[in-house]
Amino acid sequence: MAEVVKLERHDVVATITVDYPPVNALSAAVRGGILRCMNVAIADPEVKAIVLTCAGRTFIAGADITEFGKPPQPPTWDEFMAVIEDSPKPVVAAIHGNALGGGLEVALACHFRVATKNAKLGLPEVKLGLLPGGGGTQRLPRAVGPELAVKMIVGGDPITARDALKSGLIADIVESAPAGGQVFARKVLTERLPVGKLRDDDSKLAAVKADRSIFTNAVASMTRRARGLEAPFAAAEAVGAAIDLPFEDGLKKELEGFNKLLGSDQSRAQRYAFFAERAANKLEGLPEGTGPRQIERVAVVGAGTMGGGIAMSFANAGVPVTLIESTEEQLKRGLSTIRRTWETSAARGSIPADAPAKRMALINAAVGLSNVKDADLVIEAVFETMAVKKEVFAQLDKCAKKGAVLASNTSYLDIDEIASVTNRPQDVLGMHFFSPANVMKLCEIVRGPRTAPDAMMTAVSIARQIGKAPVVVGLCHGFVANRMYDPAFKQADGLLFEGALPDQIDAVLTKFGMPMGPFVMGDMAGLDIGWLSRKDRGVKSEISDALCEAGRFGLKAGKGWYKYEAGSRAPIPDPDVERLIDETLARLSRKRRAISDEEILERMLYSIVNEGARILEEGIAARPSDIDVVWLYGFGWPVYRGGPMYWADQVGLKHIADRLVFHAKQTNDPSLEPASLLKRLVVEGKLFASLA
Repeated sequence: MAEVVKLERHDVVATITVDYPPVNALSAAVRGGILRCMNVAIADPEVKAIVLTCAGRTFIAGADITEFGKPPQPPTWDEFMAVIEDSPKPVVAAIHGNALGGGLEVALACHFRVATKNAKLGLPEVKLGLLPGGGGTQRLPRAVGPELAVKMIVGGDPITARDALKSGLIADIVESAPAGGQVFARKVLTERLPVGKLRDDDSKLAAVKADRSIFTNAVASMTRRARGLEAPFAAAEAVGAAIDLPFEDGLKKELEGFNKLLGSDQSRAQRYAFFAERAANKLEGLPEGTGPRQIERVAVVGAGTMGGGIAMSFANAGVPVTLIESTEEQLKRGLSTIRRTWETSAARGSIPADAPAKRMALINAAVGLSNVKDADLVIEAVFETMAVKKEVFAQLDKCAKKGAVLASNTSYLDIDEIASVTNRPQDVLGMHFFSPANVMKLCEIVRGPRTAPDAMMTAVSIARQIGKAPVVVGLCHGFVANRMYDPAFKQADGLLFEGALPDQIDAVLTKFGMPMGPFVMGDMAGLDIGWLSRKDRGVKSEISDALCEAGRFGLKAGKGWYKYEAGSRAPIPDPDVERLIDETLARLSRKRRAISDEEILERMLYSIVNEGARILEEGIAARPSDIDVVWLYGFGWPVYRGGPMYWADQVGLKHIADRLVFHAKQTNDPSLEPASLLKRLVVEGKLFASLA
């Protein structure tokens, strides 16, 4: 292996540089290299100060999590950190890019920290179902105070260099990491700045020791949305140890919590999800050397809910976008909604006060499709009917420049049929964003049979650029997300006809960890949309239809499957709905029966897994983990359960197959019969994971 850590001397300042692409992860080799270079620099009488920095695009962006759960490799963490913290010569961490997890913990062991203005610093271990295990829960509260430490450790989100400077986490903002670090090291020497260890400085703990409510309120705020998760609460307990215990005892408490979480089912699932998202970025089977096309200008056609949300996603990422509508009135309405959404976020403190104006300035509003002429990527987000989509794409074919990628935001329709009205089917694909598009992270990239490889790469690249989790999927009705959701909703609908009530079904799903059940979701989306779609297709669903015929269209109407108080989004079970269900069942000569929560869970979730097996068998998804990413980011599947295919492996495929057979017989529903791939895996004693 090439040398991953190098030592250079610049007069009296020694610079230790980590060069371990892509993110300078803190592997055993990196730790060993830093330790070796530190010992050499400390022993050199000519060296008076040491700078720790990194080559490439980032500082140490975290531990090497591929080493988690494996026998420890030398040097030990304690030995490695002690040589930095106990150095008789001042050590300056010079940070650029991201200093995350173990990277920030190393920087906290240094005596000083400086960072470039675009740097981010954080301890995101909770997102892997862990807590910082290298002293982060003990040193960070001493660096920034327990209140901010709770926000960073329990919440897991990084802070900017500006906020780091304000809090005292860094001593200065510099132009470049190596040079700025060296300049600051010389300043330490010439100005004889006091050199101390964070472990010995309890000054920022004093206020919380005097008033414990500062800490408990911060914890309550950061764990409010941590339903079902173990790590945030364990992390909060470890930060509490920094307040209550001497440093060494606090470290022991931290390590106990880390080791307990490391072996937990939740952390294993969350680490799996971490790697699943990264695997989804890998496109298999592309010609060697395929890269994305250059995207300088983006246009979104349609300023409704989806189009407006997509345009916001680009502006949120600082990417200019042209938003196009067919009339001035529709355009103004869309822009007004976008502005109002951002202003509400700013009022809540979710985004800076000046963000709405800055982001609105990135949206160029225009009327008419001729305005796509300069766009390298055009995303269509108009009404979800094939006729309308074809009409728009026929015009895009005439107006868009040669080589532009033309993407449809369709959630169900045939991309190849849409492409057929153009003379450039190789440039056409799907980019299925999820609603609200400015919030939801998933973007299904739908490849048509004639979509060019570089067009696919372009869609994946731009989705990542705007902070989405792209997953490439094949062409079928509903692709992966909605195709898998449909059988689950079919079961939910069927359960109503057998005696279950909407609030019971929804409660089973939310207890499992889903953010909401199918009936709350329907109310949020608007029940009239599905009603109109069923009418167009000549399909009936007597209970749902009766609900809509009674004017119960969901949240916007103040009543749907639930009722809603004015100004509230909280669903309230409504006796009128139960009465309507009873009347419908009586009309159909059906009797209600008692249905267990277990049956609801099995019929809904096992049907999702079963459809996932069919999707894998057909090659619509490349990997089981791709399906899991779709569900994690498209429907809010609880991350501590890893995704439906991962979860199925943990439950046991034989058990799932057996229960599907049972429910298929009980309900006379052939769609519940196990998929052939599921049956084959059971016979072979394999898991979905074996398909990776």
